[in-house]
Amino acid sequence: MPRNAEVIRQWTILREIERTRGAGVTIDALASLCGVTTRTIRRDLQALEESGFPLYDDRSHDDGRTRWSINGQVFKGLAAGLTLSELCALYFSRTLLESLSGTPFRDDVESAFEKLASVLTPHMRQFLDQLPRVISTKADPMRTRDDPRRQEIIARALEATLHHRQTTITYHSKASDRTKTYLVHPYRLAYALGGLYLLAYVPEYAQVRTFAVERIQNASLLEERFTPIEELPDDAFPHSLGVHSGPPERVELEFQPGAAEYVRAREWHPSQQLRETDRGRVVMSLNVCLDRALHSWVLSFGPFARVLSPEHLAREIAEQIEEARAQYP
Repeated sequence: MPRNAEVIRQWTILREIERTRGAGVTIDALASLCGVTTRTIRRDLQALEESGFPLYDDRSHDDGRTRWSINGQVFKGLAAGLTLSELCALYFSRTLLESLSGTPFRDDVESAFEKLASVLTPHMRQFLDQLPRVISTKADPMRTRDDPRRQEIIARALEATLHHRQTTITYHSKASDRTKTYLVHPYRLAYALGGLYLLAYVPEYAQVRTFAVERIQNASLLEERFTPIEELPDDAFPHSLGVHSGPPERVELEFQPGAAEYVRAREWHPSQQLRETDRGRVVMSLNVCLDRALHSWVLSFGPFARVLSPEHLAREIAEQIEEARAQYP
């Protein structure tokens, strides 16, 4: 079984134990919730205990059944283990979590920061609340506005991902400008470039595809479960400059002196390598998908960038430049 499925199941166990508070939850109930054997649940509980989570088995109930609980008292001293700078940094970072707007996590994050704020004195909070005036973030134009319907779809996608439930989604494709209903196996929700995306295996195509959440018009969870057959990488879209999941290819680009310094100053992709050439030019090589994001990035440099390889990418970029030029008299 993929490691991600095991981690998700153990997280589900923790959340369920926490949800029951002092009442606790039986191993049979956890096995039913996760759709696995009691033996698997026992191994999960042992793994969680070995990881340091303060779980304990309670045999004091009248029915004689053992229930598992979590010792919440252990976490009450969390603030005491943080330095003042760490507390302040965490408090301030709430302004950088705009990406969670419109997701089921927002309320939990806001609640967590309210508790964190209670550790700070009023004067400290007053000082920290001024920081966004001198350290600010620009609003992401790609982020969609809060929408109750969108939040419901995200919540269903998250439920399907956590519990491996098959799902039908109605999706409007921007590329083809058509709407279609898919049966999918949701693997992961990923935030990238200002948007939230669902990575899901589509049996019809026998591959994992990426769906922009804002273009999912409806999501319905089915009773049938699925077993993940493909392990996704830890990072979202690791081979793309955007949100594509295709295979990478080796790309070489030459940048003119007018853009060379700008290119050197940033890491555009973890695979990039730079080498200096004559007259202040720089050549970048990287292993990425040949997707729309790569095309847009190359074209954004205008005459200051040239594709050296692969040859078919160079032709495609040249054709797009020619099509753009044809728009002008």
